[in-house]
Amino acid sequence: MSKGAGLSLGVLAVAIAAGGGYWLGGNKNATHEASSTTAAVAAGEPAKKERKLLYYRNPMGLPDTSPVPKKDPMGMDYIPVYEGEQDDEPAAANQIKISVEKVQKLGVRTEAAQMRTLDKVVRAAGRVEPDERRIFAISPKFEGYVERLHVNVTGQPVGKGQPLFEVYSPELVSAQREYAIAAQGVESLKGAGGSAQEGMKQLADSSLLRLKNWDISEEQVKALAKSGEARRTLTFRSPVSGIVTEKKALQGMRFMPGEALYQVADLSAVWVVADVFEQDIGQVKPGAKAKVKINAYPDKIFEGTITYVYPTLKAETRTVPVRVELPNPGQLLKPAMFAQVELPVGAKGEVVTVPTSAIIDSGTRRIVLVQAKEGRFEPREVKLGERSDNYVEVLDGVRSGEPVVVAANFLIDAESNLKAAVGGFGHASHGGSTPKQDAVAAPAGNQEAKPAAVGHKAEGTVEAFDMKAGLVTLNHGPVVSLKWPGMTMEFQVATPALLSGLKPGLSVSFEFVERKPGEWVVTAIKPLASAGPSAAANPHAGH
Repeated sequence: MSKGAGLSLGVLAVAIAAGGGYWLGGNKNATHEASSTTAAVAAGEPAKKERKLLYYRNPMGLPDTSPVPKKDPMGMDYIPVYEGEQDDEPAAANQIKISVEKVQKLGVRTEAAQMRTLDKVVRAAGRVEPDERRIFAISPKFEGYVERLHVNVTGQPVGKGQPLFEVYSPELVSAQREYAIAAQGVESLKGAGGSAQEGMKQLADSSLLRLKNWDISEEQVKALAKSGEARRTLTFRSPVSGIVTEKKALQGMRFMPGEALYQVADLSAVWVVADVFEQDIGQVKPGAKAKVKINAYPDKIFEGTITYVYPTLKAETRTVPVRVELPNPGQLLKPAMFAQVELPVGAKGEVVTVPTSAIIDSGTRRIVLVQAKEGRFEPREVKLGERSDNYVEVLDGVRSGEPVVVAANFLIDAESNLKAAVGGFGHASHGGSTPKQDAVAAPAGNQEAKPAAVGHKAEGTVEAFDMKAGLVTLNHGPVVSLKWPGMTMEFQVATPALLSGLKPGLSVSFEFVERKPGEWVVTAIKPLASAGPSAAANPHAGH
């Protein structure tokens, strides 16, 4: 063989080796890429992330996993779990565990509970009313007739002492004449002494008192005494500067004693009566300042003082009237106007507070989610105190400095089945569980068995089962945690794999939970013959 031929064979061998290596490497890479792509597609994530799929977990939080995609008996897809999402450290029985990636997707935001002073403002709707102490009625105390009207329009402003109307009364004319005669008699008997002068003086005094009791002015009395002539009409004047709010007098009409012919209101100061809700009334104190806003004057704020908290409550609205007095310069405030009232409430010092958005209110209790660590949230029932616009006082349940979830807390609730997570303390708070049930719900030394917090245990005999439908009929003994007597009933199973190895007549111990009202699901089942102490203590160890 020539040297050139040998060189050609060497080049060919190198080419074949390179091609074979490329083919082997290509197959290996293709296999790896196909596996990664399959896992990524199954997980619903882009293939470029190349995350390693570990297993699929039960969507209801039951202790059941699968190496391949599947559905539970309710038709819900099992949830993929990738490398890095699992946490080797088990969550506490009353904690919620969510992956860091899921926390970021939900937009979870936390804020530390802080000591702060709550500056609270009680807001209430109100209305403008005239000051009752500044309303005057003009009512003659004798019978007569309206002779002339000087003010004949409702709403007309009047000054103090301004004539309103003139009246004629026969009784008034007789009283004037009686006083005039008595006054002249006293004057004529000045030189005489004795009982005659004294009697005439008493008659004059009684006549004068009668005129004064009829609201005859001092000026008119002096004019009468000086001239000795009775005037036919008497003029009534306004006792105060204000607005005529009522006018019943008509020219020529007859009136009776005590009949209100005019009403004049002084509106230089008014009341605003605010309807404060029942839960806020204990914080409103007389003497505090208040701000009043009127829709007619959006750029003005009127300031007044709380002068009275009414002792009655309106049953229809569950509100208590609160009176605010304020000046009314220019008479901008009209009676019957609507008003928005802000009543500041004095703070009681620094208290532990959290944002109002951190509270999950179920109607029967209030819960906040405290971040125990990254991806771990602990639901706590709290007792609340006073509220401001953005913060609420926490009397019990959270300490200052602890981070609480203030955004996406309702999404965490929906994501992780909050009812099951807080079941351990929820039953106790409602008095629904017994000490025996609590012992069953939280077995000693078992932190991984999350369903045990709301699960129940029993023993019984297999009557029948249906692998296809995922059903098993058990004749079980009493269930202490539910106070059930022994009975025969049908259960669903969390996974059909639990039915393998069962046969009618087999004595078993099993655990079950209530997945939704009236639906009882077996999560673990073991033959009694093989159920040792460790298996009973940790029925989920195989998962």
